Amino acid sequence: MGMTKLHGLAILVTAGITGAIWYHYPFSPARAQEHKASPGDDSVLKIDETSLMLPWRRDVLVLTPWLAPIVWEGTFSRDILDAQYLQKNLVTGVVTFAVENYVQFIEGFMSSANEYFLAGHPVNFYLFTDCPEKVSHLQMAPENHLFVIPVQHDPRWQDISKSRMDMLSSYIQSQFQHEVDYLYSVDINVQLLAHIGVEIIDALVATISSWQVTPQQEDEASEKHSEPQPAIPEGQGDFHYTASFYGGSVAEVYKLSRACSAGLLQDRENGIEGPWQHESHLNRYLLLHKPTRLLSPEYYWDTELSSSSILVKRMCPVHQHSQRQAPQTKSVRPFFSV
Repeated sequence: MGMTKLHGLAILVTAGITGAIWYHYPFSPARAQEHKASPGDDSVLKIDETSLMLPWRRDVLVLTPWLAPIVWEGTFSRDILDAQYLQKNLVTGVVTFAVENYVQFIEGFMSSANEYFLAGHPVNFYLFTDCPEKVSHLQMAPENHLFVIPVQHDPRWQDISKSRMDMLSSYIQSQFQHEVDYLYSVDINVQLLAHIGVEIIDALVATISSWQVTPQQEDEASEKHSEPQPAIPEGQGDFHYTASFYGGSVAEVYKLSRACSAGLLQDRENGIEGPWQHESHLNRYLLLHKPTRLLSPEYYWDTELSSSSILVKRMCPVHQHSQRQAPQTKSVRPFFSV
């Protein structure tokens, strides 16, 4: 078979795969048409047809090279996704950690998450804290439940980072797998500003960082000793993912947390420490195990940046002088045009 015929066949196969994904992709108008109610059929979801025909965003990337969707405002119909989610009778969990001075963020995070995170759907919030008495007065929505899990104070932030992954995998095995279907890890020092719905649900979900940090640009001063073991070689990375918001099915999050915990332990044995280790190991894992869904930077947007691509800021960090600051401008490059 000549090269011309091979090239043509490749184009046809690619077009066929893309068309199939477009049709089965839960955000697509083609799938949305199937939900139009038939006359006299009360069992079929009735939605205004005009609200289903959502155009694809043309100003941003909406599909990865491995054909995973990237979720942006304007690329999905929340009514359809909510109806599909309800039919499956699912429960989603949120894990967050508040230790030492991060206890001050508990009320702000829980209040905004209770209002905006999967609103109207059952959510179990698992709060690990060394000050459980600080959460006794929090009021939750009827469909939500808050579980406070006491932890011991750990003076070294490096140990806190490793313990976070250890505890996540341990509690998944002993408790979470029996209580929730999907599990998401969210930093406590964030504020939810807009609805985060079931469009985030998938097997393995990562959030694209609002800062795109390339390995060779990372600030050398950020590491105390040698470079962390999972550093990604130049040119081999896909996206830079934030460790502030990730998740997926309980089984996938368990595998992720186990792998990251093992990597952090290996770093410690080799005398390697750095403030970006948690995120570094997460990115290494996601390079080898591709996410099935990516959330755009609007799901964790650094307020120090601005971009015309960000139509909705759904979650933002609450900056504090004592917290880890965003990288210096010279050390990063934004992935999306500003």
